[in-house]
Amino acid sequence: MNITITNRVTHDCAQGSDAWHALRAKHFTASEASAMLGVSKYQTRADLIKRKATGLAEEVDAGTQRRFDAGHAAEAAARPIVESHLGDDLYPITMTADVNGLPLLASMDGLTMLGDTGWETKLLNQDLRADVEAGTLHEHYTVQMEQQLMVSGADRIYFTTTDGTPENTFGVWYESNPALRERIVAGWAQFAKDVAAYVPEPETVKPAGKAPDALPALRIEVTGMVTASNLAAFREHALAVFGGIKTDLQTDADFADAERTVKWCKEVEDRLDAAKQHALSQTASIDDLFRTIDAIKEEARQKRLTLDKLVKAEKENRKSEIVAQARKAFADHWSALCRRVGGEWIPAVGVSYFADAIKGLKSLDSMRDKASTALAHAKIEANAVADRIDANRKTVEDMSLMPDFAQVCTKATDDFAALYAMRKQQRADAEAKRLEAEREKIRREEEAKARAEAERIAQAERDRIRAEEQAKVLEASAAERIRLRAEAEAREQAMQADAAKRAADLKAMAGALPEPPPQFAQPQADTGAKITLGQINQRLSPIALSVAGLAQLGIQPAGKERAAVLYLESDVARICSVLIRHLTTVARGEIKEAA
Repeated sequence: MNITITNRVTHDCAQGSDAWHALRAKHFTASEASAMLGVSKYQTRADLIKRKATGLAEEVDAGTQRRFDAGHAAEAAARPIVESHLGDDLYPITMTADVNGLPLLASMDGLTMLGDTGWETKLLNQDLRADVEAGTLHEHYTVQMEQQLMVSGADRIYFTTTDGTPENTFGVWYESNPALRERIVAGWAQFAKDVAAYVPEPETVKPAGKAPDALPALRIEVTGMVTASNLAAFREHALAVFGGIKTDLQTDADFADAERTVKWCKEVEDRLDAAKQHALSQTASIDDLFRTIDAIKEEARQKRLTLDKLVKAEKENRKSEIVAQARKAFADHWSALCRRVGGEWIPAVGVSYFADAIKGLKSLDSMRDKASTALAHAKIEANAVADRIDANRKTVEDMSLMPDFAQVCTKATDDFAALYAMRKQQRADAEAKRLEAEREKIRREEEAKARAEAERIAQAERDRIRAEEQAKVLEASAAERIRLRAEAEAREQAMQADAAKRAADLKAMAGALPEPPPQFAQPQADTGAKITLGQINQRLSPIALSVAGLAQLGIQPAGKERAAVLYLESDVARICSVLIRHLTTVARGEIKEAA
């Protein structure tokens, strides 16, 4: 909790004066702080709320005033003793300050001129002396001194209990407790709300309770037999009284009457037992007398037991009602805080919290006060948690860093800030690693690109060299082809010249020798035998003839057998003769053409 203290003012008014009382009425005082937190030895929180809300204060009775006077006298007598012990002068002082907007006041028994050391004293009693010597003061005192330190700005307070004599002055140092200071500030904040919401309740006088009218005295005299008794009249009257006892308890008066009647019934039982014992002391056995007494006693006993159960049940009902009201008030407050912080992250009080607060108490007023005080404490704690959640949420700039906010939002603000800073740093480190990895990836990619580019350039150079080499090879091949073509042309020319020479030689030879007449085979006699074109080609192989070719030579088919073309067997010789003549003609034509 952040505590802001402003407007510290020292007031020039004597403690106990009208001006001092008027100033206290406008502020929350250090002496009231223990009652506000419900730890006062002398005043309840409910009474303090009523007094602050209405401005009414109980009058100081003579006994209380005597205690005040004795305390003031002991304070005055102890002042020089304490000043001597501290080695500094002490001045009574009244100061006010605004603490988180709350008007607080502290009246101190003494403060040094430098304002760094204070003094608070209480009238000597042996229990307080034991606490001082043990160094363990009750919160009734430490709460008051913590507010005094907060308002005055002092560093420490010397607390004493004394009767004004050196030998009976006992002291202990008190220094600030930050946790208690936060409780006080939060407590006054809740107290201010409770004062503003205060609704006066009509004053009621606590019923004293009354028992039924007394029964008449039971008189029995026996001398071996009952000689005198008003038992019949006593019984009739007793039963009438028992029948008139109210068992439907509604009001506080009914409740008090029932408690008193339970005690009265027990007294009736005891008196009947005494009468019975008195009769027994006078005679051995008077059956009718005893049966009557037992019947009256049983009636009283049953009425007592019934009322006792009703009283206990009603007490439990009232206790349950007080607890239920406190639980509902806290539940409403808790729900409002949860809506404020945006989630049900504020711990709720335990089921038995308010029941434990009133455990062992007998009066309804004390139960109500303790339940109210416990409710205030629960609200104060819930408010503190809600404030922590608000403060922690404001710390978070990036909620994605706190996916478990619901689980950690109630941590102390310093712890939460440290956790958030750690996660923020972890993310920053992870982001730095990611960026470094990305830069490394880019660097590797650039290196790969550079290597690829270098390889591309090298490959291009190799391709250029290979192309140049191939060009040289092609150029050499072309030159070789030109050379070979030239050589071929030269050979061709030589061959043509040689062919021309041979043709001339053949021509010369042809002109010198007569051409022999062609010799043809004699035609065979036609026997009617036939032969296929395929068979003719087999005989003439490697010369192959066709039907069309033979037709040009003047040889016609003699028929067909399926797909085979048939010729006369006798035509074979004629075919050969025609071929020879044709070939000779062709040969002569070539010689002439060559010439």
